Amino acid sequence: MSRVSQAQALENRRRAVAAASQLFRERGVNGISVADLMKSIGLTTGGFYKQFPSKEALIAEAAQAAFGDLDLLLESFDAAQGDHDTARGALIDFYLSAEHRDQPGTGCPTAGFAGDAAREPTAGEVRETYATGVEKFAAWMSTDADADDGLPVVATLVGAILLARATAGTDLSEKILESTHEALTAPHDA
Repeated sequence: MSRVSQAQALENRRRAVAAASQLFRERGVNGISVADLMKSIGLTTGGFYKQFPSKEALIAEAAQAAFGDLDLLLESFDAAQGDHDTARGALIDFYLSAEHRDQPGTGCPTAGFAGDAAREPTAGEVRETYATGVEKFAAWMSTDADADDGLPVVATLVGAILLARATAGTDLSEKILESTHEALTAPHDA
């Protein structure tokens, strides 16, 4: 029986977290077993328990990784658009797209982990990771660093994408995306 190098063990852990991050957003944490997760990356279940003390520990790490990916995405919108107001508009365009709706595994963790975080114990690590991620996303969506106006925008985006995914394949799904986009991007009276 051969031992795995420390570098390979770290790479195996990274692959497990990345796969879990995607699969948990696609199927929910109860929709993927440890055995199926490890099989998806070509490793054994025994290898999982050498890396993680429990599935719950992996869930928290996968959620944290997913929110890290969201941070990078938001930074890329800022960099590509040049100013934050334009970046927010571009993010809304992307968020309420059929592409985002149809790819939950690589989509926003705020929507992807919502149901699972809601079922976590109040003091759970997943809930804390999730709350921190939502707060950072809302702060990015705010029009002013001191305002809380990003929270209702994030809540609207997440609610819309969850409803659009739940009704995918129907005309209602498209209507949800379009009407929410219109509501969030229409000029408002000052």
